[in-house]
Amino acid sequence: MNAIPRNKSNAGIVSDDWHPTTTREHLQERARLLKDVRTFFDAHDILEVETPLLCAETNPDPNLSSMSTHYTGPGYPQGKRLYLQTSPEFAMKRLLASGNGSIYQICKAFRDGEAGRLHNPEFTLLEWYRLEYDYHMLMDEVEEFVSSLLGLEARFQRLTYKHAFERYTGLDPHAASYEALQRYVDRFTNIQVNDGAAVDFDAWLDLIMSHVVEPQLATERPTFIYDYPASKAALATVRNGVSGIAERFELFVAGIELANGFRELSNKEEQQLRFERHREQRQRSKMPHVPCADRLLAALDYGLPSCAGVALGLDRLLMIRLKVDHIKDILAFPVDRA
Repeated sequence: MNAIPRNKSNAGIVSDDWHPTTTREHLQERARLLKDVRTFFDAHDILEVETPLLCAETNPDPNLSSMSTHYTGPGYPQGKRLYLQTSPEFAMKRLLASGNGSIYQICKAFRDGEAGRLHNPEFTLLEWYRLEYDYHMLMDEVEEFVSSLLGLEARFQRLTYKHAFERYTGLDPHAASYEALQRYVDRFTNIQVNDGAAVDFDAWLDLIMSHVVEPQLATERPTFIYDYPASKAALATVRNGVSGIAERFELFVAGIELANGFRELSNKEEQQLRFERHREQRQRSKMPHVPCADRLLAALDYGLPSCAGVALGLDRLLMIRLKVDHIKDILAFPVDRA
């Protein structure tokens, strides 16, 4: 009897996609990175926590698409829909409201519809929260963290959202009209927008940011963009006395969006209003309905301490550390080999 060739399945189809897409050296570097992360937070006396990835609630932000599964078991004979979390934020805020101090978590997160050079639907996320920090203090700590893990010495650049737009496009994002943004996209970019497609003001800003501003940051030193428009402050505080400015930042390294942080909104009523607006946007866009985050709202009602939080993509950080161009190079099994 002839042996079955090792590169073929029983069906006779050539199949080599059981192999990982990364190398042992990259796996070793991932292990070192995780050790370095924990060493940093241990030195800063921040508690590592673990929260569920399967939850009854999920983020209704229309820019995020959650994955879900159906659980049938004790207590739920008819079954219950559970969501794979897009981030551990809601559960971590419940821990903060319960009096657990500054905390961090390394976990898997899941987002539907995201795959490409910098995206995999399942990815590794680092998220941490600092009590009594404002977002500038947290930017300082994020800079310290990233510099230590990447071996960087130069100070990071900091630009307001307005300054970044003016520097790289000549547009004032707070004062420009809808028509001015549309004309800019038509004239200065290769972005193709389908005729009749509904593109709102924020969508034009996002297109210009991703296709014009962010690529130019690739030649700059690591850069924080901060003070975003309030419309982009889903879970962030809007600064008192300054209309339309959210206390939010993003960090770009080598042109890659690496981290997103803000001073956390603690007002239950305001958060509830934002969730309602998000659900309305999802309905208009024919996106799946998601339930209200009642447990998070209850935690906010109980009292979220003053804090700032940030989410940082560890897969992207590892890409930068290893100087590789595609996320597949540092994942054992990306979605097409999972």
